[in-house]
Amino acid sequence: MQLLSVTRRSLLLFSFFLIISGCKQHESAQAPSDTETPSNVEQAASSGEVTRSTARLLDYPETRRDDTVDVYFDVEVPDPYRWLENDLSDETSAWIEAQNKVTFDYLEQIPFRERIRERLEEDWNYERLSSPSQRGDYVYFSRNDGLQNHSVIYRTPVSEDDESRRGSSEDTGSDPDDAEIFLDPNTFSDDGTTSLAGLSFTKDGSLATYAISEGGSDWRKFIVLNTRTMEQIGDTLTDIKFSGISWYKNEGFYYSSYETPEGSQLSARTDQHRLFFHRVGTPQSEDELVFGEDQRRRYVSGGVTNDQRFLVVSARETTSNNELYIKDLEDENGKLVPVVDDFEHDHSIVDADGDRLLIYTNLDAPNYRLVEADAGNPGPEHWEDVIPETEHVLNVSTAGGYLFGNYLVDVQTEIHQFDYNGNLIRKAELPGIGTASGFSAEREDTVLYYTFTSFTYPSTIFQYDIASGESELYWMPDIDFDPEQYVTEQIFYESKDGTEVPMFITYKKGLELDGSNPAYMFGYGGFNVSLRPSFSVARLIWLENGGIYAQPNIRGGGEYGRSWHHAGIRKNRQNVFDDFIAAGEYLIDNNYTSSERLAIAGGSNGGLLVGAVMTQRPDLAGVAFPAVGVLDMLRYHTFTAGAGWAYDYGTADESEEMFRYLLGYSPVHNVEEGVTFPSTLITTGDHDDRVVPAHSYKFAAELQNSHNGDNPVLLRVETRAGHGAGRTTDSRISEWADRYAFAWFTMGLNPFD
Repeated sequence: MQLLSVTRRSLLLFSFFLIISGCKQHESAQAPSDTETPSNVEQAASSGEVTRSTARLLDYPETRRDDTVDVYFDVEVPDPYRWLENDLSDETSAWIEAQNKVTFDYLEQIPFRERIRERLEEDWNYERLSSPSQRGDYVYFSRNDGLQNHSVIYRTPVSEDDESRRGSSEDTGSDPDDAEIFLDPNTFSDDGTTSLAGLSFTKDGSLATYAISEGGSDWRKFIVLNTRTMEQIGDTLTDIKFSGISWYKNEGFYYSSYETPEGSQLSARTDQHRLFFHRVGTPQSEDELVFGEDQRRRYVSGGVTNDQRFLVVSARETTSNNELYIKDLEDENGKLVPVVDDFEHDHSIVDADGDRLLIYTNLDAPNYRLVEADAGNPGPEHWEDVIPETEHVLNVSTAGGYLFGNYLVDVQTEIHQFDYNGNLIRKAELPGIGTASGFSAEREDTVLYYTFTSFTYPSTIFQYDIASGESELYWMPDIDFDPEQYVTEQIFYESKDGTEVPMFITYKKGLELDGSNPAYMFGYGGFNVSLRPSFSVARLIWLENGGIYAQPNIRGGGEYGRSWHHAGIRKNRQNVFDDFIAAGEYLIDNNYTSSERLAIAGGSNGGLLVGAVMTQRPDLAGVAFPAVGVLDMLRYHTFTAGAGWAYDYGTADESEEMFRYLLGYSPVHNVEEGVTFPSTLITTGDHDDRVVPAHSYKFAAELQNSHNGDNPVLLRVETRAGHGAGRTTDSRISEWADRYAFAWFTMGLNPFD
């Protein structure tokens, strides 16, 4: 589940960049020992009969059904696989091992699986750089040589000449041959499952805090460094979750966490998030509790404004809507003062300019606006517009003393540059139609670096002169890919209730639309998240071999603001599924593909989407990929921070009406006996402590117990893996190879014929 940011990046400096390395889930599962009794699939392979019909020979592990029954509003609901929720039990571990054996036995018999993996590795093997960012006496950037499991952080010293044009790359360079390694996450663990999960510097760059994640968990450890000597300062901070890092001067930093839960740290419920201040060099046990002792909130974050004057605290009960507080750090007796004291809308402070606060909000503005307020009277009744709401969704960042409005216009980026009074300076010229991000920098910077991407445009970094508005190419990846051979369409189709929904469709030019093409349709539809055009190296092999990629922007997301989001939450949730179903029907009716050759995919909330669609319309698609999905809608809120998703979902406890609505689409509870479901590969990680893997375990058990027909229903469990962040390159390549091999094989296709 995506946890939405609770404060603005430009304000909190949680991290000057994130190391992002590609596609969805995490880590490589262990194939079982080859000394065990061969499966029916292996026996078929040894006789030279490896075909799609081999699927009917699968022997699924026996899954114990118990007599657990829950009662909701006098309605008895059986939960026969409740025991799979116990991630500490030997029985669950043995069941996972048995499931993985069946899955990998099947996948290993696909004759072109290894060739797909080799091709993916070739595509993946290109250099990747991040934008440079000056912190004190150094310019920092990340680089991956192509197949490194994690990107490496490098730095080069800032020259005196460069200070005259702060932020420019002209004299700093970003060639790793001329730079020193600052942090190499590839050395954090022998198996690559420990990753860098955040990095933040003091204003003068002399101190830094970095976060690490072990085994893909959302729980973090924080380490403080003297950046000049590279010596660790103080002890490692532990048991930190859903937290940024915001420095206050050189004294210390703010961070958030929960109390360590009793029992399983991976699945136990976490409710009370608290904000702390850690003073450099002191034990974590002495950290000051700033917010969360008297106020019980599920998500809390805190950060310091760029001028170091105000502490800003955002508190949420769910992933949407927040309280907002400020504290004047220059006042020794200052206390937290509420700016907004309810949970009706979303608000964050973009910047502080003296007593003037710039606040980003959707109060009275479903598509968001930027307002100003006086720190002495910060309440909404005193707000004045700086950048008013328009018909397009607005996001706001700051750089070089200017405001940058990032507008979403039919899911495509427009950038408008404003002065601090909201006067339009210019509309930035972008390289094309797609997604631009990164229009942020320090106030003293004269240039910024932004990234532009689209479905056939690899992520490319541009340098933008803030004063003139001129862009120039900074870095473009060297990929063996010709975008001129492909076409991307944006179409609008009609959903079940008549709503017009946009969808992007990408495929090779000249492809005959005769209904025979394999298509991969990816969706999300929730939590105000917008699916934008982006490039994926993992997608190339699919497109190169005649595949179609489709990405509908269904309701529940944020593509058209608060109204689009609300049209897909709670008792409007069926709209999300209907939109996705209608997208698949559009592809079939217009001869892009057929139901037999349509694969539907989604992760997390998107995993719920796929699970609901395949149980409501098992005839729609031939292949289904529910990944790390929320699949038990009656119990999701009882694990980790899942109760925070109630704004989008509602819970089975709140009312009989809500219970019955959730029961009506919960994938685990709607697997009907004797139905032929699509060929299904369910993926999850055994260390996923956001959407616990029990969702996927129970769904797989239900499908295997009830499914009728030859289509395989497999569960692929990554070991030492979480919800997706920080995965090794090798594990991501392996999973994509398995996905594509499974899709083509069960569709009866060989991509290399």
